[in-house]
Amino acid sequence: MEMEGDIFSSIGNGTQVDGKVLHTFQKNFVQVQNILDQNRLLINEINQNHESKIPDNLTRNVGLIRELNSNIRRVVDLYADLSSSFAKSMEASSEGDSGGTMKSDGKGGQKRIRPG
Repeated sequence: MEMEGDIFSSIGNGTQVDGKVLHTFQKNFVQVQNILDQNRLLINEINQNHESKIPDNLTRNVGLIRELNSNIRRVVDLYADLSSSFAKSMEASSEGDSGGTMKSDGKGGQKRIRPG
């Protein structure tokens, strides 16, 4: 995906933040994809149970729907983590640019220029 690459290449402006954020993004996206795959299976089973109209299957759907709701909450939490990580990386990036606190070697030197 070209758009994904553009977003990732601009995060952190080449500082150490870049790799850390990229790793977090990748980890969270993999988790989200796994949960969404699981949700697809749950929804298929819920639909089959509903269509069967067999009382035991309909009762089982209560637990399956609870699991589906829990999974959706986990996806929301993962996206919230991604949003927070992204915001922090952008703050760190802009502080590095304007305050002179981040060296290009990523060691975060203490060189800071203070006005008069």
